Amino acid sequence: MMAEGHDVQALSDVDIHVYEAVASQTVESGGTGLGAVVRACGLTEEEVRESLERLVGHGYVVPRGDGYALGQHTFEVDY
Repeated sequence: MMAEGHDVQALSDVDIHVYEAVASQTVESGGTGLGAVVRACGLTEEEVRESLERLVGHGYVVPRGDGYALGQHTFEVDY
């Protein structure tokens, strides 16, 4: 799902890392939980939560049930 107006260049390295973790897991299941993202990233839960808040705020990641899924984006992620 692609959208206009998102600037992936504005994301931090941590945000990109967290986004890629969400993307790699949602490809298979359509969503992922916080614990799975923390394990995939190797970051602290606090760092992942803060990054997910930013990603949700920009629309790159959306809340889904008790977890997260990909939001609209202007770039492709291949997995």
